[in-house]
Amino acid sequence: MKIELQNVSHTYDVEVLNNLNLSLSKYKSVAIIGVSGSGKSTLIRMMSGLEKPTSGQIFINDFDVRDDLYKKKIGFVFQSHNLFPHLTLKKNITLVLEKTRGFEKEKAEEIALKNLSLLHLEDQVNKLPKNVSGGQAQRASIARALSMDPDIIFLDEPTSSLDPILTHEVLQAIEELKVLGKEFVIVTHVMSFAKDFADYVIFMNEGRIVEQGPPSILETPSTQALKDFMAKVR
Repeated sequence: MKIELQNVSHTYDVEVLNNLNLSLSKYKSVAIIGVSGSGKSTLIRMMSGLEKPTSGQIFINDFDVRDDLYKKKIGFVFQSHNLFPHLTLKKNITLVLEKTRGFEKEKAEEIALKNLSLLHLEDQVNKLPKNVSGGQAQRASIARALSMDPDIIFLDEPTSSLDPILTHEVLQAIEELKVLGKEFVIVTHVMSFAKDFADYVIFMNEGRIVEQGPPSILETPSTQALKDFMAKVR
């Protein structure tokens, strides 16, 4: 995966991202970490094309993230599952495939069942989101993203609303997906997962990229900001 950030800044009422520059290649999984309010979620939304920066440019795998073709090559998993509450887990996927990809019903169902099974949800396909656990609903959301056959899956704190047991369940499922050859960018507050899953870690603080490198930086940080952060989350 190639990631290029060129002088990226973003402002709401206050500055959230401050002149970010980054050039990465060859990494398959990137974790973005930092305290709440450091700009992590804003950055991943910019990288996925869900929001546009106030200034600067972002290129992922040589695509400008504003390009409509790029948006067809990615999947996004939000902090909450964002499933349609009145549709079964299977229908949450088939409807999207039929409406956005033009698949016939039979093909859409085949893809939905395949990806729900990959996330160990084969016994839950006909249940509504309210009738499954939070972890199962979030795994269904990941299955929906997978069903679009993306090159890259972006995950914005996919376990933030889950208890420790369900968090482990969802993160284990994400780990298993690495064998599919997909590329991942994930915002996470679970440092043990970042260490095990990511090939590269980006630490943000106050809208800036303060430290970056292999997961080993979490064990031997070189900046005081990352040292302080790791002391709080261990």
